[in-house]
Amino acid sequence: MVTNKKRILILVGEIYEDLELWYPKLRLREAGADVVVVGPEAGRTYAGKHGYPCLADTDIASVRATEFDGFVLPGGFMPDQLRRDPRVLQLVKDFHAASKLIAAICHGGWVAISAGVYRGVRVTGSLGIRDDLINAGAIWEDQPVVVDRHFVSSRKPDDLPEFCRGMLSVLSLGQRHPT
Repeated sequence: MVTNKKRILILVGEIYEDLELWYPKLRLREAGADVVVVGPEAGRTYAGKHGYPCLADTDIASVRATEFDGFVLPGGFMPDQLRRDPRVLQLVKDFHAASKLIAAICHGGWVAISAGVYRGVRVTGSLGIRDDLINAGAIWEDQPVVVDRHFVSSRKPDDLPEFCRGMLSVLSLGQRHPT
């Protein structure tokens, strides 16, 4: 699955889940995508839950959904902080309005919940946010990956291989994943 010429945003902030950011970032780059890390401040290094640093290439205020093909929302404690930022929520809404990839893993689904884009969407996520997903109108499934149109979701770091395959499928095929 080749994603050449695809541009993907990955969200970063303090206390992100290290594997849930780095594994997709490297896998998407390996597939040929141009991956841009976006955070509250450009040029700032953010620490992951396990201490791994990640530099934000750009800041939230500087990016537009029209410039990218997908948005990856890693978990950790970061989503609970950044889902309060109206610029982050607007960016998610813009990706949704354009039917572009929105991929959330673990607690990353909190950002999509707060953006109001999950109503009627089949998703999965951390068991810790299952009730939040259901209360937001999502249809929760306990699966390693759930792909519904342009939405890809997974539960935890152990699901990263399936999560990345789901993202690559949506990016390469431009159609629904068979799951």
